[in-house]
Amino acid sequence: MSDLAVGATAADSAPLPLWRRGLRWGENAFVVLPLALMVALPLADIVLRKFTRTGLAGSIPLVQHFTLMVGVVGGAIAARDNRLLSLSPLTQFLKRGWKEAAGIVSHSVAAAVSALLCLASVTLVRSTPADKVVADGVPVWWFQALLPLGFAAVALRLVWNASGRWRWRLLTLALAAGLLWLGLKTPVDPSKLVLPLLVLLLVATILGAPVFTTLGGAAMILTWGVGRTVAALSLDHYELVTNPILPSVPLFTLAGYFLAESGASKRLVRVFQALVGQFRGGPAIVTALICAFFTSFTGASGVTILALGGLLMPVLLAARYSERNALGLVTSAGSLGMLFPPSLPVILYAMIAQSSLRNLELPPGTTVPDVSMNKLFLGGLLPGLLLVGLTAWWGVRCGPKHRAEDRHFDAKEAGRALWDAKWELLLPVVTLVALLGGLATPVEAAAVTALYAFLTQTFVHRDLKLTKDVPRVMTECGLLIGGVLLILGVAMGFTSYLIFAEVPTQGAEWMQRTVHSPWVFLLLLNLFLLIVGCLMDIFSAIVVVVPLIVPMGVAFGVDPIHLGIIFLANLELGFLTPPVGMNLFLSSYRFGKPMAEVTRSVIPMLLVMLVGVLLITYVPALSTWLPRFVK
Repeated sequence: MSDLAVGATAADSAPLPLWRRGLRWGENAFVVLPLALMVALPLADIVLRKFTRTGLAGSIPLVQHFTLMVGVVGGAIAARDNRLLSLSPLTQFLKRGWKEAAGIVSHSVAAAVSALLCLASVTLVRSTPADKVVADGVPVWWFQALLPLGFAAVALRLVWNASGRWRWRLLTLALAAGLLWLGLKTPVDPSKLVLPLLVLLLVATILGAPVFTTLGGAAMILTWGVGRTVAALSLDHYELVTNPILPSVPLFTLAGYFLAESGASKRLVRVFQALVGQFRGGPAIVTALICAFFTSFTGASGVTILALGGLLMPVLLAARYSERNALGLVTSAGSLGMLFPPSLPVILYAMIAQSSLRNLELPPGTTVPDVSMNKLFLGGLLPGLLLVGLTAWWGVRCGPKHRAEDRHFDAKEAGRALWDAKWELLLPVVTLVALLGGLATPVEAAAVTALYAFLTQTFVHRDLKLTKDVPRVMTECGLLIGGVLLILGVAMGFTSYLIFAEVPTQGAEWMQRTVHSPWVFLLLLNLFLLIVGCLMDIFSAIVVVVPLIVPMGVAFGVDPIHLGIIFLANLELGFLTPPVGMNLFLSSYRFGKPMAEVTRSVIPMLLVMLVGVLLITYVPALSTWLPRFVK
């Protein structure tokens, strides 16, 4: 599996010519610089507001468009390093010849889709007035022009990465060109080609095509089949990536990367070990707490397993946990914390759900429900703690019955550990005060968090070198964000088609005719979301599925905050669900274990978390009690 969170490929470690090293350095710089400006501009705005009423003029639209820049260049880097997210595990089981054939087919389809998205983006740039500016005379089309350049780079790199041999690369290029011609010049009625092309897209997905290819290709095929222009897909992509709240996603993720790449994990493990390590199952409790802490900042990206796996597995094995239980615990705990602030999926859900609610035809005088980010974070606190508690309980239960040694609480060691990790322990306080205290906008709170993490890990602890480590960490963050925004952008086009085809409305009407009890609806929703978690990554699911379920939730009177937490909790469970649970792949990669072994190890935890999801579903107060205190 090619994954956003997986480390560098073998090809990256081979010596590169000087010109290619220079090109890579320049490309990385186009991620590092806008990320740095995304931190600096909101902070400057906060400071200037103390002296002026308006703050820094034009900073907000600039930060939004720097997000576009990070997304486009980061996506191109992900394609360069062959790390675009793919859902299919099939290539892991193919022998060399068949694996190369699968790569040629999947990459040719993916390259053709990227080329078509490139052409659609050109149409967007041409349609934008030349005098439309972002700020201070900077034309909007300068940033929009990055979209066709980025998709062109992705297409070329997909062809390059299809094989290590030139003849197969040329074959991939020829196949992609043929598919491109079919999409542009075919004399056949497009509606007759929809089904064959969707089947081809499905085959390419099974053979390892990236997720954005599946969603973007499906959106283009369906849109093209009903006679609509595919150029609208690029407008959807642009509008989503420049959403005012979206810059908080890369900024919070950047803070998480600074923590993950420094010595913060060792200091925090020492703290939790000192506080709870003396209890039976203490190492399991430590694993649940530390993973929840890190995932809340890194989001559902798999960074937690990669960053902490090598640290936590030896701790569990030394405490006489069986290898299977230790593997299952670390793999399962890797998604804990997804409901806690400032988690990336919660922010994205708030964006998409609020937009979907605004598009609903509500009765006259009805107020659009508020699914703000702050309310969702408050709603997720108790359910998140429930899932952490259940994980810790299972870890205690499956641990050794007798301790190898009798350990007691050491107050001095606890005090030293707390003092050494004081800066990391204050990070959630800084974030929550800024985010939930009304002192800053979500983007400004994210900038403050990123700056705090940077300063503490670079200048206080000196774990990161300013010129060597910081650019590398920022590039890695940009790669992840680029891959995610690539998926979200094209998924928005697919969502637009569903809305055009009135699928959400018809689905809500059918559900009301078929199901008459809200409790039965919630049960069916859980089953549906479990299937979604088996087949889709969380980022795609948020953009594609949320507009479908929000009208149904309104129709059955389900509190929108409760609905959001149900959705996110089910997708958190989806990280452990075969066949495409991301944590399964990442754990297999990190620990060098077969997928079958990893899957067997998480089955007990999968059942435990399922109990938690059902409690979250049928006890609404867990999600709705705290948000009631926020107006």
